[in-house]
Amino acid sequence: MFMRFFTELREAKVPVTLKEYLMLMEALDEGVIDQSVEDFYFLSRSALVKDEKNLDKFDRVFGHVFKGLESLGEDVTAEIPAEWLKALTEKFLTEEEKKAIEAMGGFEELMKTLQERLAEQKKRHEGGNKMIGTGGTSPFGANGYNPEGVRIGQDKGRHGRAVKVWDKREYKNLDDSVELGTRNIKIALRRLRKFAREGSPDELDLDGTIKNTSRKGYLDITMRPERRNKIKVLIFFDIGGSMDSHIKLCEELFSAARTEFKNLEFYYFHNCLYESVWKDNKRRHTEKLNTWDVLHKFPSDYKVIFVGDATMSPYEITYPGGSVEHWNEEPGAIWMDRVSQIYPSMIWLNPTAERHWDYTQSIQVMKQIMGDRMYPLTLEGLDKAMRELVRGH
Repeated sequence: MFMRFFTELREAKVPVTLKEYLMLMEALDEGVIDQSVEDFYFLSRSALVKDEKNLDKFDRVFGHVFKGLESLGEDVTAEIPAEWLKALTEKFLTEEEKKAIEAMGGFEELMKTLQERLAEQKKRHEGGNKMIGTGGTSPFGANGYNPEGVRIGQDKGRHGRAVKVWDKREYKNLDDSVELGTRNIKIALRRLRKFAREGSPDELDLDGTIKNTSRKGYLDITMRPERRNKIKVLIFFDIGGSMDSHIKLCEELFSAARTEFKNLEFYYFHNCLYESVWKDNKRRHTEKLNTWDVLHKFPSDYKVIFVGDATMSPYEITYPGGSVEHWNEEPGAIWMDRVSQIYPSMIWLNPTAERHWDYTQSIQVMKQIMGDRMYPLTLEGLDKAMRELVRGH
């Protein structure tokens, strides 16, 4: 059963390794938890899940594999052929992992260890009032009755009284294929960090104080600048028109970005970047700023992020006068090229689902101008976008 758990996690694209799996088996052998499915759930999740975006996948696999589980404490050791185990490692291990295993003593030693760790459940428990199973009054199980119970693998309760429902999947909003909320955006943006101590010394340096005091023989209080994220970000938000349907998501992105980046500047544009941008949408027609001035104001070490659906007439990007709001003397593509010449770290975040991109010509044009550095506003897409910006460090 545990081996099935491991293989189904891999099939669900949860990146678990044999090393982590063996660590989990060792923890069970050492009795670090009670023989409770709830304890095993948290132990296995801690051992096998390294990224929040995989929590929902883990929950789905866990609920499927351990549906109707009787016990985690069976004194039965699985006798699995070494050939089968070796084939399993050939299927799941990367070349780097295989080399690491060879360095530790080779596959034979690994197989011996794995066989010692494996155990499997032989039967399904029905009824009763003690074991973990189904149809009884045990506090753990399904299709039974216990008012303070934990339900496993059952679509809905028969009595509506279970304390915890495993199939609730509390982490489904963290799946890497869904759009982001403010919390998830903050998590993804944290990849773009480079801390430094700059500015006035206004924070107590405890280690420095101890060292200087011990060396000098008297109290010598040492101060240091606060540790801050050194990354500087310039964001251009597309506003109006087809972007109206993405206002909530863009607000969440803006809120998260302001929290994560102390050095953040932002401006608005419509559809495509032209000769002017603005800071206040209520005064967009009366208080425009020259784009050239903006590009010369912020140095090239800024990370530039465009946020927009890139959904417009292709002429708005490629022709003079293509803008739907005014006469633009130069095509938007020229302005995008100017930005790329100044700022080597530049990406475009698109709130439109990536599966629709091929059906909109302007998205394809803008994606080409960006050198394929266009990413969807999902957890996975934002993670990739931050990796691209990090490369410019």
